[in-house]
Amino acid sequence: MPLHIGDLVRTPSENAPLTVAATKGSRHLTFGELEDSTGHLVRALAARRIAYGDRVIWWGDTTLDAIALWFALARLGAVVVPMNPGSTPEETKALLDRADPALIVGDEAHAGDVALAALLADPARTGITPPVIDENDPHVIFFTSGSSGRPKGVELSHRASRLRVSKSVSMGQTGGMVCMFPQFHMAGWYGPMNAWNAGDEVVYVERGDPDALLGAVHERGVVRLYAIPAVWRRILDTDRSAYDLSSLRACDTGTSATTPELLRAIADAFPGTTTSITYGSTEAGAVCQLWPTDIFRKPGSVGLPALGSEVRLAEDGEILVRNPMLMNGYFRDPEATAAALAGGWFHTGDLGVQDEEGYFSIVGRAGDVIRTGGESVAPVEVDLVLQGAPGVADAAVAGTPDDNWGEVICAFVVPRPGETVDLASLRQHCEGRLATFKHPRRLMLVESLPRTGATRQIQRRILVEWARRDATPEPGPHSPA
Repeated sequence: MPLHIGDLVRTPSENAPLTVAATKGSRHLTFGELEDSTGHLVRALAARRIAYGDRVIWWGDTTLDAIALWFALARLGAVVVPMNPGSTPEETKALLDRADPALIVGDEAHAGDVALAALLADPARTGITPPVIDENDPHVIFFTSGSSGRPKGVELSHRASRLRVSKSVSMGQTGGMVCMFPQFHMAGWYGPMNAWNAGDEVVYVERGDPDALLGAVHERGVVRLYAIPAVWRRILDTDRSAYDLSSLRACDTGTSATTPELLRAIADAFPGTTTSITYGSTEAGAVCQLWPTDIFRKPGSVGLPALGSEVRLAEDGEILVRNPMLMNGYFRDPEATAAALAGGWFHTGDLGVQDEEGYFSIVGRAGDVIRTGGESVAPVEVDLVLQGAPGVADAAVAGTPDDNWGEVICAFVVPRPGETVDLASLRQHCEGRLATFKHPRRLMLVESLPRTGATRQIQRRILVEWARRDATPEPGPHSPA
């Protein structure tokens, strides 16, 4: 049978309608209620002439109501485009221009064409004739930054998404999970869909607050907790004595910056649990996986190719992957698609090495895109903002390795003569111009920037080398997603 995202929760809603599918705060949503809301939104959206192939933006903070919107649009053959509610006006306009949506669905804090609450409150309507949906049709577009600063929309098909959340490729224990990722982020949907596919509960929390995460485990008795390294460090630094965490069986993490020391600390803090590492991307899904049996045997590795994935190194060391879960391409960007999928392999942009047993490790980036806390940041975009900051004669940024975030954004600034520039003033200048995760967390004051002679392009590899030798991190707020 065709693989459709809209069908994913039908079975648990039929077999266990009273089982809780999702929780946020004091509100619980059962599979039966989710199915009812999904059907209601299918009819309400169809009444607004949303049909096969239309793009609909979801613009709001994490809410249980958005789950029904996600599945309703899939059943209509429409394409959902999640938008970061923390985007600046300039970033929002850029995404809207690229997505060209038929409808914008917002929440109380984000004005759209219609509020999600209003759609859910629409009077009951008669049924509709469902469209014929090809499993290779796109059902979601996640916009991520490209190296040029222009947003790129990753189109994922029904088939690719269903394969990504099938039990055969998932890691860890079955059972309830905590989700710390927002709903504009791929991880805010694919971890939860993995749980719903097995009829399990998802507990949403606001970002990566340790007490919220531990409280969710305590209150709901969940089995799985996935967090990026920076959040795990916060959890380890938190007093956990007030929480009953005995239900936990899997404490998983991701990114290539998971140090052996952090993995040992997690194991010591949560005895009786296992830890796995997943390396992947929005474009390709899971690329490599390091299973619990290899966590301490292969320190620094991201593991073997994930089930269903072929992984190899290009001549220059770039990691290439192909699998049936690859994106369809970048939305309305054939040139970027052709480059990313050249030869039928997805070019990850990561440089890697492979040991004698076939295990991969990440050693750097082939391109300039900065990966920080699960987000992609285009350096050019940040360069332009910093170059307009008070007291700045010239500026550029680069990603520098960090155990917590994978990479952090380091600003290299040439001050104007007689002017003073500090990290706090730069971050203040970025407020309202860039999302928080794009703000610099390190600063180096330099006399000049390394540029190429002919094109005057920034030589970011030199900047990274400078930072490795001399930069020290300075504190500042940072959002993992």
